[in-house]
Amino acid sequence: MTGPHHTLTEPASDAAIDTACRVLRLPTMRAQFSDTVARAEREHLSYRCFLAELLMAECVDRDRRRSERRIRTAGFLRQKWLSDFDYNANPNVTPALINNLATCEWVKKGEPLCLIGDSGTGKSHLLIGLGAAAAMAGYRVRYALAAKLVNELVEAADEKQLTKTIARYGRVDLLCIDELGYLELDRRGAEMLFQVLTEREEKSSVAIASNESFGGWTRTFTDPRLCAAIVDRLTFNGAIIETGTESYRLAQTRAKQQKNST
Repeated sequence: MTGPHHTLTEPASDAAIDTACRVLRLPTMRAQFSDTVARAEREHLSYRCFLAELLMAECVDRDRRRSERRIRTAGFLRQKWLSDFDYNANPNVTPALINNLATCEWVKKGEPLCLIGDSGTGKSHLLIGLGAAAAMAGYRVRYALAAKLVNELVEAADEKQLTKTIARYGRVDLLCIDELGYLELDRRGAEMLFQVLTEREEKSSVAIASNESFGGWTRTFTDPRLCAAIVDRLTFNGAIIETGTESYRLAQTRAKQQKNST
């Protein structure tokens, strides 16, 4: 049986609310409670409006924390956002195309994306920016450098954990592979990477950034048939963006040097 009902004093109510927010793990409600109470009294909010304000603040902040957690889990080497991409510096990339990709419809459909171009043309920026957009939209994202991914697969195979590792990469909604084509891969490493791509084929998206056109991938994947199969996996029903050959970083350096000389 419950005890007799009695009204709590304001200090006791504040302490009870603070404790309840801790127990129920409602940090935003706890942090904003006092300010919201003051505003409710000042603006004569109803009890319903007051409670709705606090609950909505908690929901919005919880979504933000989840998004930040997904971005941390993705393992991006650096922070890049699509809003910071300089389209004026690279006319090969159109805002309309990137804005369309930023809706993440291609991730929802499990389609691949290839970013092809020389160093300094914004491939990694777009790869990470689109990956971050997918994470913010609620998708599970994983970023990896191609060489490190292959090394991880080789080590997993040596430790008889390859199936488990491939399955882990198969579970994410979007796998971003950067710097594909920079280094030659031996047949064993290339075959393991192919297994990862096959695990994800037509189910979950893969996005890659490469400084080599597809014709030059035979230097990375030395077996012609394996190379053709990998290109097929990464292009079927997918989008291909060519970022060109003019290095944005090199242009910035030259502009800075010219400015200093004048």
